[in-house]
Amino acid sequence: MQQANAALRSGNFLLAQQRYQAILQIDPHNAAALTELGVIAYSHQDCASAIGDLRSALDASPQLTQAQALLGICEKRLADPRATADLQSAFASLPDGKLRIEVGVQLADLTYQRGDIDATLPVLQKLLTLAPDNTDILFFAQRIYSEQADNTLNKLLLLAPDSARMQQLIAEKLINSGDAHDAIAHYQKALTLDPHLPGMHLELAEAYMQAGNDSATWQLARQQLQLARESEGDSATVENALGTLDQKQGNASQALVHFDRAHQLAPTDPDAELNLGSLLVDQGKLQLALPLLRAAVRDDPMNSAAHYRLARLCHQLHLTAEETQQLKLYREIRQAQDKVAAIHQQMNRQPVAESSTSGHPQ
Repeated sequence: MQQANAALRSGNFLLAQQRYQAILQIDPHNAAALTELGVIAYSHQDCASAIGDLRSALDASPQLTQAQALLGICEKRLADPRATADLQSAFASLPDGKLRIEVGVQLADLTYQRGDIDATLPVLQKLLTLAPDNTDILFFAQRIYSEQADNTLNKLLLLAPDSARMQQLIAEKLINSGDAHDAIAHYQKALTLDPHLPGMHLELAEAYMQAGNDSATWQLARQQLQLARESEGDSATVENALGTLDQKQGNASQALVHFDRAHQLAPTDPDAELNLGSLLVDQGKLQLALPLLRAAVRDDPMNSAAHYRLARLCHQLHLTAEETQQLKLYREIRQAQDKVAAIHQQMNRQPVAESSTSGHPQ
């Protein structure tokens, strides 16, 4: 065993194999030797040989999770129906690390290929926890979630194409594409179909706030916010929106009341912290604003506006080191956001229509 391990460490796989096989001549059920032979075969892409050694190792010592993990991976590669059970058992037993992630990826891929989404999703959720920055796992998750979203949308279209929920969904998609004006019509139709649909008054109010910058539109938004408060109770989101409307209309004192109320309702809500802190800065209450803006960047680290407002406040308070740090974070986040926006623009780019013989676009 000492000779085999030394050969393995030096990269002399042939000698290591010979020594492990010599061990098996003395002790045919030596689990360590069987496992290492399986690992060597696996590393050389020889799954057919690896499977026999790994199964023998598990027969001798069933608690060898590494052997079970590699066995499951090899079985998947060779389309062995026992792969699912071995991968599931290994994924549940392995300590966190690269091997567990690899086993999870193989298990998720196997269940996905079989069309068993119910088995895939919990594995995928665990993988996202284990490796939140793994691009391959993120890509896989995006594909599955997109397919799930498409499937549920198609089902909704078939079951209730003229329902209030369908109108709400259309409106939300229009909002996401930047078309607040058309979204308003669909929100109104949804409310006509179901006046008690949860969340609709708030969403319609937000659509009004995006659609116009005039007192008439703001008044329509305020009416919907009041209806939202009456039908579903007060919330930080409603108070933030009311405060924003007051700011737009130049009523800073009333805006302060709403932002403070939002902060009371949700003490860690980054929008409430940012809105209240920013308004206090505008009123010259810098020391009161400082902890709020610090909390805003803590609770929403990717909010570039919060970093910028905190940087400007630090400049006023002569907190030079913190100002420099916040400006750096602000620039980095803005660059990342601009890059993401550019990629989304490429993904959503519409094909150019072919010209007609008259030379005008069709």
